[in-house]
Amino acid sequence: MDSDLTGDLGNSNIILPTIIYSGVPAGYDCIVLSDLVRSSGSAIFVLKDDKRIATTIAGMEFFSPDINVIEFPAWDCLPFDRSSPKNDIISKRVAALMELSKPQQKSKSLILTSISAFLQRVPSVKYYANRELLLTKGEHVSRDKLERYLGHNGYRRVATVFEPGDFCIRGNIVDIFPSGSELPARADFFGDEIENIRQFSPSNQRSLEFVESLVLYPTREFNLDEESISKFRSKYRELFGAPKEEDLLYSSISNGQTHIGMEHWMPLFHQQLATVLDYLKDSPIVFDYEIEATLKERWDLITDCYDARLESLKTKNSLLDGVYNPLPPNHLYINPTELKEWIDGREKIQLMPFSTSDLNDKHLDKGGRPGRVFSKNRLSSSNKVFKSVGEYALDENLPAKKTVIACHSSTSCDRLLKMFNDSSLPAKKIQGDWAKIKENKEVLLFLVNLPLENGFSSDELNLITEQDILGDRLYSGVRKKRRAKDFIKEASTLTPGDLIVHSEHGIGRFEELKTINVAGIKHDCLSLAYGGGDRLFLPVVNIEVLSKYGDDGNLARLDRLGSASWQDKKAKLKKRIREIADQLISVAAARELEPGQKFYPQKEIYENFCARFPYEETKDQSFAVDDVISDLSLGKPMDRLICGDVGFGKTEIALRAAFIVAMEGRQVAIVVPTTLLARQHFNLFDKRFSEFPIVVRELSRMIPQRVAQKTKEEMRDGSADIIVGTHALLSKDISFHRLGLLIIDEEQRFGVSNKEKLKGLKNNVHVLTLTATPIPRTLQLALAGVRDLSIISTPPVDRLSVRTFISPKDPVVIREAIRRELNRGGQTFYVCPRIKDIKRLVNELTSLIPEIKIGVAHGAISPESLEEVMTKFSNGLFDILVATNIVESGLDLPNVNTLIVDQANRFGLAQLYQLRGRVGRSKIRGYAYFTLASNNNLTKSAQRRLEVMQSLEGLGAGFSLASHDLDIRGAGNLLGDEQSGHIKEVGVELYQQMLEDAVLDAKNVDGSERLKTASWSPQIDLGIPVLIPSDYVTDLVVRLSLYRRIGALSSQLEIDEFSEEMIDRFGEIPQEVLNLLDMVDMKQGCIVSGIDRIEAGKKGATISFRNNNFSNPAELIRYIASNKDTMKLRPDHKIVIKAEWQCHKDRRDRIKELINEIKQISIISDFS
Repeated sequence: MDSDLTGDLGNSNIILPTIIYSGVPAGYDCIVLSDLVRSSGSAIFVLKDDKRIATTIAGMEFFSPDINVIEFPAWDCLPFDRSSPKNDIISKRVAALMELSKPQQKSKSLILTSISAFLQRVPSVKYYANRELLLTKGEHVSRDKLERYLGHNGYRRVATVFEPGDFCIRGNIVDIFPSGSELPARADFFGDEIENIRQFSPSNQRSLEFVESLVLYPTREFNLDEESISKFRSKYRELFGAPKEEDLLYSSISNGQTHIGMEHWMPLFHQQLATVLDYLKDSPIVFDYEIEATLKERWDLITDCYDARLESLKTKNSLLDGVYNPLPPNHLYINPTELKEWIDGREKIQLMPFSTSDLNDKHLDKGGRPGRVFSKNRLSSSNKVFKSVGEYALDENLPAKKTVIACHSSTSCDRLLKMFNDSSLPAKKIQGDWAKIKENKEVLLFLVNLPLENGFSSDELNLITEQDILGDRLYSGVRKKRRAKDFIKEASTLTPGDLIVHSEHGIGRFEELKTINVAGIKHDCLSLAYGGGDRLFLPVVNIEVLSKYGDDGNLARLDRLGSASWQDKKAKLKKRIREIADQLISVAAARELEPGQKFYPQKEIYENFCARFPYEETKDQSFAVDDVISDLSLGKPMDRLICGDVGFGKTEIALRAAFIVAMEGRQVAIVVPTTLLARQHFNLFDKRFSEFPIVVRELSRMIPQRVAQKTKEEMRDGSADIIVGTHALLSKDISFHRLGLLIIDEEQRFGVSNKEKLKGLKNNVHVLTLTATPIPRTLQLALAGVRDLSIISTPPVDRLSVRTFISPKDPVVIREAIRRELNRGGQTFYVCPRIKDIKRLVNELTSLIPEIKIGVAHGAISPESLEEVMTKFSNGLFDILVATNIVESGLDLPNVNTLIVDQANRFGLAQLYQLRGRVGRSKIRGYAYFTLASNNNLTKSAQRRLEVMQSLEGLGAGFSLASHDLDIRGAGNLLGDEQSGHIKEVGVELYQQMLEDAVLDAKNVDGSERLKTASWSPQIDLGIPVLIPSDYVTDLVVRLSLYRRIGALSSQLEIDEFSEEMIDRFGEIPQEVLNLLDMVDMKQGCIVSGIDRIEAGKKGATISFRNNNFSNPAELIRYIASNKDTMKLRPDHKIVIKAEWQCHKDRRDRIKELINEIKQISIISDFS
């Protein structure tokens, strides 16, 4: 243990304030701090944690928008961790220190930091001197100078800019995501002159607005240049002796490469470090309430982590992978002696929320009081809550005092406004800050968007929060999320080695993108390997005939070109799929003819019920609720599938549907696959319906026989309104008095016999099915009209994203992760890929943390034992559950907020996402640790899966993620087990296309609508270059991604939008790319017209039709006859056109005209 760090701990206080401000509750501190900053010029506010920082920033924006607030966050990882802090955290820290290093920037500034950041050393003020680069419109900047600056200051050159610290150079366009900036920027150069600068959206890469200048800061808190590396090497050897061969940190940095977690050795890169206080020499320091305890907790954590590192160096632990030499703590952290010395002589202000009578010139009462909480009124009657708020507020609301209701979002503002208006209370939504409200002379309730947790009262303001009124609102503000959808677009592109399915030739392997020169014309082609050494070169204009085979590539055998086996396989499958489609259509048709009872929500009481939902609704949730309400009122039985990711609020939709039906006097049955889910749903439904005249009952094996018998009688006589149960609800002795709605949760987990019984319950009743199985979007489209689908693909805006770490397995990190969870009263999932690994992991964990209670769950134990283990775990009898991925679907356990995955590279992307979805389901931050064996070389696909997982920390990625990386075994769940075998034969995407074709056939869809879904691709050869030049888009992965997107374009509008995006991202479009986009347009016309092939050259062209058929042959003959000088029909049914087209443009334009003319003839046939 490092004595310098711990010597002054004990019972003595470190922070001895020079003045105490009492009567300063959270929220009111913003008003007090504003006055302090105005009088002293600047101040530093040290808070307990980053969550307090977030609410303080919101409060300052509302109360004092004129004050410059500078956020200085702490690293979001443990002391002596193997993981690096996130890029955006480093970006904010650097930007804050750069701003503070300029004296003129400190006036009227409030610096917000947490105790963790306050105790950590930082680079000196001198380090940041002259480190910024200003780019201004019209300025001349050498591109070499810019690139040198970016490289020297830690910017990463990437193909597509997504995160702070990324940059990309494409010809005259330079994309940069500056450190500390909310948005990246795009600089357009003409030579060395900056023509313009515009911010752009990282999600779609499109420009947003022009700016006059751009400020660039470093992206790291240390350099990785020769001088810094030399300092690191000498200091490292001085501290730890000669480095071992397996010391990856030392070898990586010696080679000038970054290494994960290297920030924890930051002092070795600098001659001398400073503290945040060195940047603010004369500013008063304000300390949060109870900061002393938080300070000591932080020191305890630092010393514990350091001791654990030292211990792991002495003992051999099978969990340990890789060398880790920890720096002595006082190198990176400020010890108590230093802290006392540095803050002595400074003005130190301690805040206290409560008032006190012991006042003097060193102890001032600032006049704030904690606000009133309306929990008693809420418990007695929900209708009384708003009246109580009104009475309390208007009593307080003297002319000089305002009452403000602080809501967490604009939507909740609108909802509360309606509630107050319904209660005849004067309320008004205000867009603006505190100054605007003070000017308003009306006596009423002012509703504002201000995400504070608790209210307060002062002489001029009575602030009540949404949480004070409605109870614990699990909200953390809208965060900037990683752009899942667009990252997936990049991540899912073809990469060399991927298995593909060609619709005509079968399963092959994509090898490379190759530029082929044919008659002096360049073409980009995909080189595809097939069985027996066969090779196919597919032009990029026909890329849409390819689909990715799926994840289970090891089981696939490559087809041979020209072999009949692929066509036989497709033909057999087509017949079976047609039978499935016919069955689906007949089910849908029968449902259309059945009469169903109409249900309508009772407006006021329904709004009251909805207001009790403790989350902010997402857009998708609102749409799904509207869909369900509409279905219930149509007069025919509803059969709707609500499909969404784990924890996306599907159950709330079921609650509202059940409420509408139950309040109309009809019964609701909720069927779930396990007793644990039944108990969970029962508790939730019982709680939500407790204030309404609705009786909720549970029926499962966990219910005693006597109680179960009584419940069955209540179901028969109608006194039970809502029944939650397992397959026990499907027993022969069960009957309902007036069943109106059947809700099925996780339908795919019921067996075949249970599904037949469910169908028996469905006669004339509304059916709502919930599933977390992510079904590919194309499969949903295939089922359109067969079953109604509502997609919830956006997450609750009020949930903290799960912090994800990927690193070699490390006992210190694992121990601290589990202990941190235990200390905050939580539990942990430890997931491993194989059952045989469980015993080893249990032994390792027992030796690592002897005091923990461990449960074990996997598929080889009996269902009864598994249920018993899970029940004990959910009741808190185990601290940690060691399991296989059996936990990836199932219970909602808000108390489990840490996940550790052993050998994460053995899991699929969708599995990893589902596993991570098990944690972080409450207002507490969830942590996911994906550990790897350091001696295990990752495959390219495993590495990409893990990179995608870490990149997609933001919520909402799961649905689109799983749509692109669906495990093949899961693709057929919606329709039944039979299909999974079919899918393995042809791959996921082609199977979906075949099913869509079959459904359209069964529905007798024809004409141009039918051809839109064609799985064939017309061949067009105009003898002109058709490609994306490598000097226009240099990165191969991005080029392939663009080719796939071009292949999916289906209308002129989409082509125009894509062209605008290309110009915006890459600059002026070359002729070759314009030719490619023209080809896409032509192919759409060919598909509608049935044109299979066009070949054109200098002397003319030939046109062939698919299967030598045309929809309107008589009109086509007349058309050819009217152009007999240039056009004729050959005996082989091909049209020959004579022409002189020396110019590429003439050839292209005339072929486009011909296609449009033939398309018009075919459309006449469709209409006739």
